[in-house]
Amino acid sequence: MPRNHKEELIFGTIMCGLMVLGMSAYNLTIHNAFAIDRVLIGFIPGFIVAFILDNFIVGILAKKITFKLPLNLGKKWQVIITLSFFMVLGMVTLMSVYGLVAQGQLHGDILPKYLRAWGFNFIMALPLQLIIVGPISRYFLQKIQNNSDAKKA
Repeated sequence: MPRNHKEELIFGTIMCGLMVLGMSAYNLTIHNAFAIDRVLIGFIPGFIVAFILDNFIVGILAKKITFKLPLNLGKKWQVIITLSFFMVLGMVTLMSVYGLVAQGQLHGDILPKYLRAWGFNFIMALPLQLIIVGPISRYFLQKIQNNSDAKKA
């Protein structure tokens, strides 16, 4: 877990970047439109929106909810799983709206489109976060923390 604001910013940037990359590739694939250039073109605006939502809305709410629950804070895995769940729930809820806007799908009956996008996004985002992106992000954070600790010693 990040120990200070700098580490939190680095960790969040890695986490957000990898999730946007993974979810962009996934969404393009399920729409039969996958191409590396499309992933890269959509990455920057998607990352900016996700980073803002993560840092100013979803991250704050997810942490508040997680730390109000009766978790054993000594068991780091409980905090990681719970926080990840609430982060994915919030980000999927908001980024599914972004996806519809980016695709120009805000016409006709929007609710079924949104619910379909939300469902498809949630079933991919949760395992992506728990199995791939979270561990990779924590690995790089640990390397940064170890490097910082070695400099202090």
